[in-house]
Amino acid sequence: MNISKDTAVTIHYTITDAQGKRLDDGDVAYLHGGYDNLFAKVEEALEGKAVGATLTVDLAVEDAFGARDESLKRSIPKAEFPPGVKVGGQLRGSNDQGEPQIYHVVKIKGPEVLLDGNHPLAGMALRFTCKVNEVRAATAEEITHRHVHGGHGHHH
Repeated sequence: MNISKDTAVTIHYTITDAQGKRLDDGDVAYLHGGYDNLFAKVEEALEGKAVGATLTVDLAVEDAFGARDESLKRSIPKAEFPPGVKVGGQLRGSNDQGEPQIYHVVKIKGPEVLLDGNHPLAGMALRFTCKVNEVRAATAEEITHRHVHGGHGHHH
């Protein structure tokens, strides 16, 4: 079976920066066909591929996690956080528009905690390399929910 709209696809991927430094790797299952479960340029390159296919896609900043948004940085008093706040942790909050936002704890400086709501790879051009491990028809429920269930997909 080849990858096409409404197929459940499992890939093993590696993401590197422009200098070839490995930033992330793993296995992921996604619903193919414009459901925003994978970078659009990668999904486009995977169209028509079958199990065993490999590919490498260079992603410009805007094709990856986008440009950094400096308005998503916050400095908040440490006293406002529960005990145990650590660099590298995540906190839920809201952005300037009142929408839910995940913030990463990037630094604790005295009584202040520095947070960043940008994705850690925002502002970076990336190289995405992957191998197709499985392709199957998506279930009606997966199509309705707009993501793959089970395995390396979403669990309810």
